[in-house]
This record gives sequence, structure tokens and C-alpha cells, in this order.
Amino acid sequence: MSPKTPSGPLRTPQNSPGPPKIPPGSPVSPVPAVALRWPFPPGALPALSAAFLQVALVSGAVRALGLCLPPLGGAFGAPARAAALVGSCPLAALQLGGPLAAALSDRFGPRGVAMVGGAMAGAGLFLGAFATRLEHLYLSLGGLTGLGWSLSFTPALGAVSRWFPQRRTLATGLAVSGAAVSGLALTPLVPLALDAYGWRGALLLLAAVSLHLVAAAALLRPPRSVPEPPEPPEPPGERRGLLRLLRHGPFLRYAAAFALLDAGYYVPFVHGAARALELGHDGRRAGAVVAAMAVLDGGGRVAAGWLAARPAAAPLRHLAAWAALAGSAAWLLPLGRSFGALAALAAAYGVCAGAVVPLQFAGVAEVVGAGRAALGIGLMQMFESVGSLLGAPLAGWLRDVTGDFTASFLAAGAFLVASSLLILTLPPAPPEPPPGSPRAALEPPV
Repeated sequence: MSPKTPSGPLRTPQNSPGPPKIPPGSPVSPVPAVALRWPFPPGALPALSAAFLQVALVSGAVRALGLCLPPLGGAFGAPARAAALVGSCPLAALQLGGPLAAALSDRFGPRGVAMVGGAMAGAGLFLGAFATRLEHLYLSLGGLTGLGWSLSFTPALGAVSRWFPQRRTLATGLAVSGAAVSGLALTPLVPLALDAYGWRGALLLLAAVSLHLVAAAALLRPPRSVPEPPEPPEPPGERRGLLRLLRHGPFLRYAAAFALLDAGYYVPFVHGAARALELGHDGRRAGAVVAAMAVLDGGGRVAAGWLAARPAAAPLRHLAAWAALAGSAAWLLPLGRSFGALAALAAAYGVCAGAVVPLQFAGVAEVVGAGRAALGIGLMQMFESVGSLLGAPLAGWLRDVTGDFTASFLAAGAFLVASSLLILTLPPAPPEPPPGSPRAALEPPV
């Protein structure tokens, strides 16, 4: 039964204060009421928080795994190139599984896929702690953990692109800045775990960290309340989705640029600790070098997202500039021989390398459109997995041949600068279609 209400029309009491009356001819005009409206649709901020946590946990575990490589290689008597494969196999699997993660996210929703991925990532690290041969680590970390990271990472960033179509670059920058938080927390912790429990105990610690991906994914859901523009009619005889992207010329150049970029991007993160040990610094200082990269990496991600929102230049031009700066910083890394100089140069590289990340994922939507951002991210990651798989082992091979990491960092910088030049060949991004208009079809191959 509803609460009682007075019968009859509602009347205003005679002595109740009403709006002030302004006499005619008065110079004072009434002030219009200001309606405050929340700028994001319901559920956008929980989805952004989920993506932040997913990126933080995945990126933190990836970088912390690099600290485990020198003692792990020593335990198995492996050269630098073989130990580097333990770090590059999960990265390659993370990116190679991108199309699968995007397809599963579209079919079953990002939340369930990301939760399964978190469980797989933790299980792979747990099994890796009991490995007796390097091949066991290639399978457990590369096959299981890397694929689990992909199932967590790709749906989260695809969901952010759909939740924030007007503030995509800034939102992506905030999401991927989670890598700085986890890097600052884990990189000092892993050397302590290595000293106390060895590399097996450190992998168990990383397994427990990766299992938190399951809880973080609970906040992730697709923007069902955000209306999507209708799909354009498909041309006769042409399949949707994947085949269209594979025939999209600018997207193929974009993916090739990141295959080059990833051949150099991860080299300082994977081999930075080994470089510090090579110069005679202890394990804690080696961890501090990686932590310096991680902290400034997060600052670069937020700064790049904010700067790209300014109308001074197109986001793809920002991306090319940051990739070139990251390559230049990698070239300077061999000059740092004292701990202070090495940490400062590593921090400079972290800023520039971190700035690339939000622009990379936001750039996919710039090239192929927001509606296919998740599929584009997945396919791009499949292409760049080639660079991730070969870059760190190539740097390790150069170290085995030359005796130090100087040539390794010089080669990494060359790959980064080459990717920057290829990004500059991309055409300017078309403007976003107005809400309610049909989404433009993908551009023909260029």
C-alpha cells in the first residue's frame, strides 16, 4: 500500500518563499540553473578500475620474471640466450593469444574470459616452480601463463576502448599506468624472495600474485548500456571481422611496426637486471634499476595519454615521436656504468617506453575504428609476438658473442627507431562518426 498523499491539487502556501521577482527594466537577469551530469555511463569507472588492476598484475609479473632469469639460467647452466627465452616465451604467448582472447571476449563477455585467464596464469607459474629442465619452463610459462595473461589483458583493454569512445587515449593511459604500481611493489620484493627462497620460491610468489587476476576480472563487464552504431552492410562474398582487418593496408603496416618495436622494447626490461649484475652491482641494486624503469614507465603512460588528448598533433604522430625517443634512450643505456648513471638512464628509458603503451592500444581504434578495437588489439598482438619472441633471445645471443650487453641495447634502439619511421607512413586517422550515424566501413587496402 502506498503512503498517503493529500487529496486535491497541490497548492503553494501563501507565506512560502518563492523565486525572487525581478522588476521590469532591472539590469539584473535571473541566473540559469546549472545541471550537473556525470560524464561517464554507469559501470565505466568499475571497468576502468578492472583494466587498471589487470594491467598492473600482468605487467608486474612480466617484469618481475626478468629478475628471475639470471639465477634461473645459472641453476640450469644455460647461456644468456636460452635463459632469455624463459622471459620471451610468455610475452610471445601473451600477444599470440590476442585474437583468441578477443574472439572469446566477444562471444562470452570479457569478465568470464579474464577470470579463466587469471587462473591459467597462476597455474602456469605454480607448475614452473617445480621444473627440472628449461623446456619445462618454456611449456609452463610460455604455454600456460602467457596464454592466461593474454586472456586477462586483451579483453580488459578492449572493454576500455568501448566504454570511453570520446576519451579513449586518456582512459587507456590511466588503465595501463597500473604497470607502474605493480612494478614499484614487486621489483623490490622479488630480489628478497630470490635471496630467501631461490627462483622456485619467487615463481610461487608470482603465481599467488597472478591469481589475483581472477578477483580483478569480477569488475569487468561490457558496456551494454552504451548504444553502438549499426554495422554497415557487408559487401558480397566478403567475410566479417578478421579477414577485413587482414586486407586493411594501414592496419597491416601498424602491426608490422609493432613487430619491429617489440623486438627492442622488452630488451632493457628483460636484461636490465643482468646488465647491473654484469657491472658488479648486487641483486638489490639490480632490482632498483628495474624498479626505476617501472616507476617512470607509469608516469610516461599517464603523461602520454594526457598529451595525446591535446589537439596539437594526431595521436599516431605522438606515438612515432615516443618510439623514436625510446630508441634513443636505449642507445644511451650502455653509457651508464655506475649505479646512479645506470638507474637514471633506465628511468629515462622507462618514461619513453611507457609513453608508447597507451598510444599503441588507442592507436588501434584510430586505425580501424572503436567497434573493432578488441579484435584489432588481438590481431596486432599476434603480429608483434614475433618481435617479442625473438628480441630478448637475440639480445642474449649478442651478449654471448660480444661479452657484454652493449651491442644488445644498440640493436634494441635500432628496432625502436625503425618502428617509429614505419608509423610515420600511416595516414591521418579519420574523424570519429557522430553518435547515431552508421559506422564507416574499413578503408580499402592502401
